[in-house]
Amino acid sequence: MINLQPYSNPMYFVWLLVSLLPLMIGLYFGKRFVAYQTIISGIFLLLIFGGSKWQQGLALIGYIIFQFIVVDGYVRYKKRANQTWVFVGAVLLSILPLVIVKITPAVQVGRQSLVGFLGISYLTFKSVQMIMETRDGTIKKFDPIMFARFLLFFPTVSSGPIDRYRRFQHDYLKIPDRERYLEMLGKAVHYIFLGFLYKFILSYLFGTVMLPHIAHIAIMHRAAFFHTGISLALVGYMYTYSMYLFFDFAGYSLFAVAASYLMGIETPMNFNQPFKAHNIKDFWNRWHMTLSFWFRDFIFMRLTFFIMKHHLLKKRVRISQVTYLANFLIMGFWHGVTWYYIVYGLFHASAIITNDYWLAFKKKHRRLPHNRLTEGIAIFITFNVVCFSFLIFSGFLNTLWFQAH
Repeated sequence: MINLQPYSNPMYFVWLLVSLLPLMIGLYFGKRFVAYQTIISGIFLLLIFGGSKWQQGLALIGYIIFQFIVVDGYVRYKKRANQTWVFVGAVLLSILPLVIVKITPAVQVGRQSLVGFLGISYLTFKSVQMIMETRDGTIKKFDPIMFARFLLFFPTVSSGPIDRYRRFQHDYLKIPDRERYLEMLGKAVHYIFLGFLYKFILSYLFGTVMLPHIAHIAIMHRAAFFHTGISLALVGYMYTYSMYLFFDFAGYSLFAVAASYLMGIETPMNFNQPFKAHNIKDFWNRWHMTLSFWFRDFIFMRLTFFIMKHHLLKKRVRISQVTYLANFLIMGFWHGVTWYYIVYGLFHASAIITNDYWLAFKKKHRRLPHNRLTEGIAIFITFNVVCFSFLIFSGFLNTLWFQAH
């Protein structure tokens, strides 16, 4: 059986465009061929998780069944008694497969969990969101078929962006008019070409051509780095890896958004010129936005409300600091149970807390200059802080340490 990695080679796009053409014609004439879209989605999921990845395919099926039981069970029980412990239990059960996948390599070095598959994180975010918004009452009815469509929307399964159920449902049920759909097609074409530039040219240049050579030089001079704490090669690695990470991930996200637009679904964008951010908060409003906003809405805000409701802390500034630390610590653990992912999360929490102190200082001292020069300095500092965090995230410092010892 053919196995296709999503958006990884030109052949995938040939299959994608040929398969979506009937659906695109239908949308142009104001019709969504639901049965055809379901069949195509099934075929692409089979191509992604079939062949040599059949174990991931089985894990996906088991995961979907498990999440249906958890969400449906919570919805049914909520109708009888909306108790907090049941809600917490449902959320914990929903994230359990992801926790197993993240912990297994740390507990059993070199071994991957049998319940893992490509995109399990994104599906978990969607499932937890479903439970939380059902509890809030923003989702009034659990529609199993729509929930399946939401979870298994194949353009975003592997790489995101993380959509919201109600927004997805609205787009799925309301077919865009012809003028709007033509506009979406135009954007899709633009995103595909931009994605090709990012993923297959710039990402290849930084990640495949430049990064290994710079990494080799940094490793060769590791002794000098640990002796003096200075390494131009390491600085070069930091910037090169940061560029690679952005163009690779942003390229994938653009492809996913473009494919969604072709299918008449306006999946939200994931990046908005993040390296133009004026401060670290602004950065997280531009970088991996769907993840950032998910953590904001479903962890940061809820934890803030919990602390305030139970009067655990009095000062608002302390509440925000604690919730920032918790929010980014969880984000670090989500990436993986390794010291550099955890430090990466704590680093960003510390950067945001420091930024809050600076903003408070600026507010108190209004005579501080604010012009193009100071904005440029702010962007420069933010860019370098972010790139340093990506150096931590890359795990390359860990590699240097073990090479030196």
